Amino acid sequence: MGLDLKADVALLTAALLDIESVSGNEKALADAVEAALADCSHLRVTRDGDSLIARTELGRAERVILAGHLDTVPLPHTPGSRGTVPSQWDADPESPAALLYGRGATDMKGGVAVQLALAASLTDPVRDISFVFYDHEEVQAELSGLGRLARNYPELLRADFGILLEPTDGVVEGGCNGTMRFEARTSGLAAHSARAWMGHNAIHELAPILQRLAEYQPQTVEVEGLEYRESLNAVKINGGIAGNVIPDQAVVEINYRFAPDKTIEQAEAVVLELLKGFDVVRTDAAPGARPGLDQPAAKAFVDAVGGAPKPKFGWTDVARLGQLGIPAVNFGPGDALLAHSDNEHVSGQAIRDCLAALTRWLS
Repeated sequence: MGLDLKADVALLTAALLDIESVSGNEKALADAVEAALADCSHLRVTRDGDSLIARTELGRAERVILAGHLDTVPLPHTPGSRGTVPSQWDADPESPAALLYGRGATDMKGGVAVQLALAASLTDPVRDISFVFYDHEEVQAELSGLGRLARNYPELLRADFGILLEPTDGVVEGGCNGTMRFEARTSGLAAHSARAWMGHNAIHELAPILQRLAEYQPQTVEVEGLEYRESLNAVKINGGIAGNVIPDQAVVEINYRFAPDKTIEQAEAVVLELLKGFDVVRTDAAPGARPGLDQPAAKAFVDAVGGAPKPKFGWTDVARLGQLGIPAVNFGPGDALLAHSDNEHVSGQAIRDCLAALTRWLS
């Protein structure tokens, strides 16, 4: 059964959740989105891999991008978790208090459902709209479907303003922190664990690296009136080949979330200085985005939806839109603190409220 873009947007969200779309496995969902958009004769649809762009072409004075990613992080392993696939409601979906559980409920199938509902309903918007649905957001930056679209179809991504429908609890969030990953490696000498004195334990050599990370005090940086909290953490450790062998190699993966006042080079220098003397290599990086709320289009949007703007602590593709010269903000349903959790859920009413706010602004 296909997606019904005219259905209640909360029920549409549940239908999206029921199509598993972990990064690398977005094809089934992209197929369903493409089939549903085919019924929207007022849109010109372009597909590239598992990403799609659907555009109105009404000759309006202003064009806005509404963007969202189709993929999710892997499904939870915790027994009894409700943040999985298929989706689950905790009450009658029509109840304003009903919560929808499932992987991607917060990040960001609610936002994608709002995009699709708007794509179907807004046949005569006051601004031309480019609806962008893309794959591979939850993995390495070089795999990003949005990045691929920017390379392959730059002319279709030109716009005056962008809105990324990442979860913000219905509040405008300006800019975003940047993110980068590192690997710090240590070497030792393999030996039988019964004769450990004959070897040198590479995992133990990680201890001073972990100590420096544990003692580091992340900054809070004010950028254009918004306060961005940074974080620097070990996120994964690998080492050892067997339970009776002293490991001769070990690696700790490190993630640094940095405020948008820093370039990638400046942020990298912070980590390399902290871990001076160790073998540290940057493996991935994506710049942050300054808020840009002083731009006319951003100010008009904030005035239309109301509320006091906040900073976005997580990295989002507003940074990628910013690199394309498009001022952009985050605005979508759901609490970002629930993203990627085993308890991931979104309020059906929050999805409806987001749709109503964007409909008012675009109608």
